[in-house]
Amino acid sequence: MEQGEKKPKKRKRMTGKMQTTLWVVFCLFLVGILFVMIRVVMVGGNTGYAKASLSQKTGTNTVLQYKRGDILDRNGTVLAKSEKVYHLILDARLLVNNKESIDPTVRALCQVYGYEEGELRALIEERKSSAYYRLRKYMTYEEKMAFEEYKKNLPKETETNEKAGKILGVTFEEEYLRSYPFGSLASHVLGFAKADGDGTYGIEQQYNDVLSGVNGRVYDYYDSDLNVQQETIPAKDGYHIVSTIDANLQRIVQKHTEAFLDEIGAKNTAVLMMEVNSGEVLAMQSNYSYDLNDPRSLSKWYSEEEIAQMDNDTYLNALYQVWRNFCISDSYEPGSTFKPFTVAAALEEAIINTTETFLCNGGEQVADYFISCHNEWGHGLINAAQSIMHSCNDVLMEIAKRLGRTDFAEYQRRFLFGTATGIDLPGEVPGILMEEEQLNETELATSSFGMSFNTTMIQLGSAFSSMVNGGIYYEPHVVKEICNADGVVIEKIQPREVCRTVSKETSEFLKDAFYLTVQEGTATAAKVDGYFIGGKTGTAQKLPRSEGKYLVSFIGAVPADNPQVMIYVVVDEAADEELQSRASIASKLAAEILKEALPYLKIYPDGEIEYPNFVIDEEDVKMQEGEIGDTGVVYDPDMNEGNMQAIPDDME
Repeated sequence: MEQGEKKPKKRKRMTGKMQTTLWVVFCLFLVGILFVMIRVVMVGGNTGYAKASLSQKTGTNTVLQYKRGDILDRNGTVLAKSEKVYHLILDARLLVNNKESIDPTVRALCQVYGYEEGELRALIEERKSSAYYRLRKYMTYEEKMAFEEYKKNLPKETETNEKAGKILGVTFEEEYLRSYPFGSLASHVLGFAKADGDGTYGIEQQYNDVLSGVNGRVYDYYDSDLNVQQETIPAKDGYHIVSTIDANLQRIVQKHTEAFLDEIGAKNTAVLMMEVNSGEVLAMQSNYSYDLNDPRSLSKWYSEEEIAQMDNDTYLNALYQVWRNFCISDSYEPGSTFKPFTVAAALEEAIINTTETFLCNGGEQVADYFISCHNEWGHGLINAAQSIMHSCNDVLMEIAKRLGRTDFAEYQRRFLFGTATGIDLPGEVPGILMEEEQLNETELATSSFGMSFNTTMIQLGSAFSSMVNGGIYYEPHVVKEICNADGVVIEKIQPREVCRTVSKETSEFLKDAFYLTVQEGTATAAKVDGYFIGGKTGTAQKLPRSEGKYLVSFIGAVPADNPQVMIYVVVDEAADEELQSRASIASKLAAEILKEALPYLKIYPDGEIEYPNFVIDEEDVKMQEGEIGDTGVVYDPDMNEGNMQAIPDDME
């Protein structure tokens, strides 16, 4: 062998001992395989038994329903809650597989719940392949416990005697049912929950994801030895909501609003009350409230014969009208309640000042039309405060003319007219504004006193609040806090400042003017003895003007010198035609509400209000009746032929 060449390895030979060991391992492997095969055959042969055993097990996949969160008022009063109810579940399949238990189970159900024996036996036979049948729904805890007590009081020998059979196949399924302890209270704010648990309208819909939880489950499964094992995933309950609504104040508002509807009647009557320094809604009422525990009932509004004659579309439309929240979902021309906004804009732009005087001679010639003041004889020489007090169209048109359409449109937007306020309720509409380019001479004149555009109650109420609180526009809202099931605050809704609308100086001037309007002007019907009330009336002739339909209103704040609460009342088409154009009916309704509400709110007058000397002695400048003899008319921009209609008087 040459140097460097590797030697070949020697092969190892298998000894007899190694061969013996290999055969032993191989035999053991065969024995193992044989054992497994025998085991499989044995288990396969018992499949029928296994299935029979499994069929007697129930609750293999049970849903644990979450509890929907409560809705409370600002003081903790529960306005909406979920109560546990029980469904009686019958497992007919289990009874059929345990025939000895049919007699005692049927006997128990008949004695406790009054079922007919024959009907139950027929039902068990009919449902013999079913492990789940709801025999009765929405039972109370007491009704459930009656069955448990029956089983508990059975003789002991019955329980231990297998031949006698046991009560089987009866279980109780838990569910939560939404209820409203105060029925119709704040119905348009709360909304209601449907059978599937989802919210409809109001807070129930807006905060549905917050109020809703997550269902849990109980799983039964079988291990390799056919033993039952169980796993529970607990339900996660929904969060509670603390609203800004005051239940007692809402009750006061609701009582007086519905009394007005009973006595006078109207197409729509709505009331809004808010904190002026936070945007929190204290009460919100729209027409008659509906029963939240039976929201699909129309019996309060229609006779049985009328309901029976409705087709499905008519019925649903009637329900939508009942559920509709006028305060946020309907827009209208505000009328004279808008006049202070025009004055405020002119003061902010220094177009006018608080002592300047204007001559009202009964109206103004605007383009091709003569637009009258509601006082066709004229108010004479008056200043800006008196133009609000006496609701003078003539002066407002002059102020708007000086302001110009660009600035006028800018201040409409600054006060958020034509824009949704963002209130946390579904169904808010933005209103309708004319574009700046559309504000021609006539449209600017009519817009100055609240015509030619649409607003909503929540828009006007929020904007008015900013005028009397120093100029801060707060986003309106109906929820204060979100809490977990233990009452721990998860989220606190802080007042949100949206923008500044007017200066503090303009705000002070307007508060004075609003007080004088109630004391001596068009809103004297809103007076409440012992209180300083400030406010403004509004009368708007609806379209088409020729029909002579009116929407009247009053908006005010209390106390007048340091406002805390805003109240806004709208009466749309009062049933009494003689009263329909009288804003005093809205003012009187506001006064009735405030008489009861203010003591409850612990708002009391203190001292006297001192006002700057900007009121002119009217006797010195009073015009003689007859000096202006033409009947006042107003241009209707929506009439193709320039039809003229008389403007109604705001005064009673």
